[in-house]
Amino acid sequence: MNTEYYEGKRGRKSTRLPHWNYAENGWYFVTICTSNRENFFGNITQGQMQLSNIGKIAQKFWQDIPIHSKKKDVYLDRYVIMPNHLHGIIIIDSSTEVKSDVSKEYDISNIMSEMSPKAGSLSAIIRSYKSAVTNWCNSNNYSFFGWQKRFYENIIRDDESLENIRRYIINNPIKWENDRNNTVGLLM
Repeated sequence: MNTEYYEGKRGRKSTRLPHWNYAENGWYFVTICTSNRENFFGNITQGQMQLSNIGKIAQKFWQDIPIHSKKKDVYLDRYVIMPNHLHGIIIIDSSTEVKSDVSKEYDISNIMSEMSPKAGSLSAIIRSYKSAVTNWCNSNNYSFFGWQKRFYENIIRDDESLENIRRYIINNPIKWENDRNNTVGLLM
């Protein structure tokens, strides 16, 4: 997995590759956690995830990502909703090549637009997803719900990595008792 950190635009540490265009074609493994790793999405009983109302919405909106994506070429592969996080594979597969603007000179007039995630990029997809779940929660008396500000991503570069990640996703509920994200299990 990608473990190096790079200094981001705002001086925060980032796992994003500094010269990678995240709107580019690719397979991306993402992990998104709830705020303070609260178990908002449900519980695991005997290796099976039992979704709460928020968990059901998180799942529905995840499945709807390809429908609502600004790019018509976003697909989903394996995913799993866990009590306090989700893992999923997002595929951006455009029929037209997306040009990278890494070498572009920036001027002060477009700094704000450059700081925002680009339409169709992985960050924009995740931001829209998190926003949709949060808005639903706020409209349905779950205003206590929240996300961690960032998310983890890994660019999947070969078939072996893809198969390992798929296996990890499928087996995640079975291994929940020993999962580092299981804050309840760690206290016992």
